Amino acid sequence: MAVTTELEKPVTHRGRGTVYILLASAAFGSSGPLAKAAMQSGMTPQQVASVRAGLAALVLLVGVALIKPSILRVRKDQWRLLIAYGLLGVALVQLLFFFAVSRLPVGIAMLLEYTSPVLVAFWVRFVRRVHLPVLSWIGTGLAFTGLALVAQVWKSLDLDGLGLLAGIGAALCSAAYYLLGEKGASEHHPIGMVTWGMVIGAAGIFVVSPPWEIDFAAAATDQPFGEWRVPVWSLLIAVALISTALAYALSISSLRHLPSTVASVLALSEPIVATLLAWLMLGETLTPVQITGMAVLLSGAALVQVAAHGPVTPADPLPTD
Repeated sequence: MAVTTELEKPVTHRGRGTVYILLASAAFGSSGPLAKAAMQSGMTPQQVASVRAGLAALVLLVGVALIKPSILRVRKDQWRLLIAYGLLGVALVQLLFFFAVSRLPVGIAMLLEYTSPVLVAFWVRFVRRVHLPVLSWIGTGLAFTGLALVAQVWKSLDLDGLGLLAGIGAALCSAAYYLLGEKGASEHHPIGMVTWGMVIGAAGIFVVSPPWEIDFAAAATDQPFGEWRVPVWSLLIAVALISTALAYALSISSLRHLPSTVASVLALSEPIVATLLAWLMLGETLTPVQITGMAVLLSGAALVQVAAHGPVTPADPLPTD
């Protein structure tokens, strides 16, 4: 991508990166309640994923093309990373997670997907051979303990084999999202990368769930959402714009300022947002154990931040010539 004349060398700022990833996690976390309300109208998870990615890709592509088309230019040697990012980090994460949810309790599927920070840490430690502080491992362990409490994984131990494999696959693709995003953030404009990643990801989802098979009759109905009844199409637009386009843009921007090991752990705050929104808008209750789990999870994420107190060098700087 011809970004060398458009961008100056980025200033690494951990605080800014932390705000970006926490806002991204909040936006991502809204997808569960919004999508679940849409699916209660009769739409399948694959159809919701198809609408979500397709609308987000359309809005991003048209918006960027009108406002700043130069950031959509891509060099031939950069397409490989963008295709991998779009297929793994956008398409397969959604499809595998939805498949896991269809065969496993939501809490188990969520816990499996959110093992990605450990996978990222293993990759950084054993493939990149970068030393990680002990405090970082302790914080990651605490975060997973808190996530297990939030998900209440002990409520169902009879796991479906295919669902388990899908959940593990979602975790692998989620880890790839952070690692590819970290590398891509040093070579591409974040919005340009998200735009092409979303277009490629939507094309991948369309192979499984073509747009012409979407249940448009269900999308025209109303569904309860909190104290209101809202059109399903408005839920789909919200999940595309807020939970997808905005969330991915903020998330990839955070990787300009944070290492993938830190960003992936801070993203564990997403289930907290999803649980709170499900409580407020869908009437799903919170137990004392879940509230405790939220506190433990946030404590673990805070420890990871403390462990990253040194100079942050998440990726190579953007080229200047």
